[in-house]
Amino acid sequence: MSRMQLALNVDDLDEAITFYSKLFNTTPAKVKPGYANFAVTEPALKLVLLEHPGKGGTINHLGVEVESSETVHAEIARLTGEGLFTEEEMNTTCCFATQDKVWVTGPAGEKWEIYTVLSDSDEFGSSPKHLSTEGTVCCGGSAHDAAEPESANSCC
Repeated sequence: MSRMQLALNVDDLDEAITFYSKLFNTTPAKVKPGYANFAVTEPALKLVLLEHPGKGGTINHLGVEVESSETVHAEIARLTGEGLFTEEEMNTTCCFATQDKVWVTGPAGEKWEIYTVLSDSDEFGSSPKHLSTEGTVCCGGSAHDAAEPESANSCC
């Protein structure tokens, strides 16, 4: 089963958790400092909340969660065949999970990831070691985000 992912920046994590728990009639699947995610069954949605004061109500990034690494690799081949630049992150820790993923950037600069979760992690994973050639870090944040603790939560 695949499901869409919507990662939102929120000003107040507790307030956002309360609102989205009521909206989707479910509780978060995971809550960590500055981070929460919901595995919503209907509609099939992975909702990620990233506490980022002053940026509340904005999209952090978009994605599609898939079932396996094989699917991620198939998407890398397909997207490359379509002429889209892909940035691969295999066995990387991001958003309190170890993941295989591929990133593409939309025409307006929006970040999309196609990923699978390999295992849970106690680490957020947003650190300079995750910097890519385009200056992004875990889950589409920027190198600036990684250097600034209060804005490091730009990861799913």
